[in-house]
Amino acid sequence: MADKMAVPKTHTCHSYMPLGYNAEIIETGTLVKKIFDPYFEAPLEAWESFASFLKHCSYRKNEIIKEANRTENSLSIITKGSAGVFLWKENVPVCLDLCYEHEFFGDYMSFITQRSTELFTQAIESTELLSISFADLNDLYQHSKIGVNIGRIAAESLFIHKQLQQIDLLMLTAEERYLKLLKRQPAIVRRTPQKHIASYLGITPESFSRIRKKITL
Repeated sequence: MADKMAVPKTHTCHSYMPLGYNAEIIETGTLVKKIFDPYFEAPLEAWESFASFLKHCSYRKNEIIKEANRTENSLSIITKGSAGVFLWKENVPVCLDLCYEHEFFGDYMSFITQRSTELFTQAIESTELLSISFADLNDLYQHSKIGVNIGRIAAESLFIHKQLQQIDLLMLTAEERYLKLLKRQPAIVRRTPQKHIASYLGITPESFSRIRKKITL
C-alpha cells in the first residue's frame, strides 16, 4: 500500500516470573498501583500479584504492534512512549486514536470479541507496554476480585474515552478539539507526527497547519 508505515516486527516481550516476588515484580506492582489508585485502591501486595501476569513489551518507533485483520490478544497500558490505532482507507492510514503514558491501549473491540478487525496499532515513539493476555485476564475474572475491577475499569475508561471523542467530533470545531488535545497532552506536537494529529482531528494536514499558526500568533 502507498505510504504504508509498517516495519519488521522486532519487539521484545518478557513475562515476569510467576513464583516469588523479585524486584521487577515489586517495581511493576508499585507502578500499576499508581496508575489504578485514582479508580480504586488496593494493597500493594494485590498489585504485585497482578504484576506476575503481565508481560513487558518494547517497540521501536513506527513499529506495528497489532496488524490489520489479526486478533488482539492483549490488553495493554502504556508505561513509556505513545501509540496509535489506525485504519487503512484508500491506501491512506486514518488515525482513530492516540494514546500516551498510563493510558489503556489496543484494539479493544478485537480483544473483547476475540475476532480479527481491520484496525492496526502502531508505536508512534519508542514505546513500552505492560500487557495481559485475554486468557490470563479471564482467569483473573474467575479467581480474583482485583481482576474483575481491572476489567471493569478498562471497559469503562475506554467506553467513556470513545463517547467523549464522538461527542467532541460532533460538537466542537477542529480548533477546539486540538486545544482540548493540547490540554490532555501538552507535548503532542513534539511527540506526534502532524499527519497523525490532523488525521485524528479529522482534518487535512494543511488545515491543521493553519490552526497551529493561528494558535501560536
